[in-house]
Amino acid sequence: MLTLMNTPNHTGVKISGDYFDLDELNQAIYHVIGDEKKYYDYAGSRMRILGIAYEVRHAAQGDRNVESVFNGLHDHTKKQHGFIAPDKNIYFSTEILWPELLYAALALKEFSALHRQQAKSSEWDVHLPVIQRFQALILDCLHGQVPEEEYQAILKTFQEAPSLEDYAVQYVDFLNLKYIEMPKAQKEKTLPLIAMKIAAQDKDYAAFRNQVLAASNPEKRPIHEIRLQAEYPEDIVW
Repeated sequence: MLTLMNTPNHTGVKISGDYFDLDELNQAIYHVIGDEKKYYDYAGSRMRILGIAYEVRHAAQGDRNVESVFNGLHDHTKKQHGFIAPDKNIYFSTEILWPELLYAALALKEFSALHRQQAKSSEWDVHLPVIQRFQALILDCLHGQVPEEEYQAILKTFQEAPSLEDYAVQYVDFLNLKYIEMPKAQKEKTLPLIAMKIAAQDKDYAAFRNQVLAASNPEKRPIHEIRLQAEYPEDIVW
């Protein structure tokens, strides 16, 4: 079963499951976001989600964290049925930064809506419920970290969020880098604000986007191709 859990230092979320859980999520992501030419105005958002898919895929391959978890098989059940079997399953996991994952929840909401518009008989699509559950798990994990009143405000903002078309995805990098450097207590206090900022596209986001557009205009490059001049630390304290 796919599970999401806040990391000890509140830096991000651990996505955990067996091989089939993670592979199912990865396939659903690729299915819903389409190929690189399908939704050109969402190219930046697609790249960010592909970054998460990359981590999920490598986790499923055992390249990230590996742990054993109780599978519900008790000794009396083994005796009752007369067989020998392990009482633990192998689970794989990977960590994703909180701002990154919150943006993914919003972006997948929009990609799912675009997919429904174009797909025939989307109510029978096996991948859309997987994406919807992943989004719900992200928000449920957030629910456990913020006061109820703030969580309800975040839900409302996420529901009413403006389109992510041509979103300046470098803003997610900006928030990621600021968030990584915060002490744990500050992360806990700031997380609701970051969730709201990502969804609301407030004046700070608008000013940031204008700076990115100014950088892209001389070369007439698409907004998603402009790189933020900053590097992520090699080691992140999760």
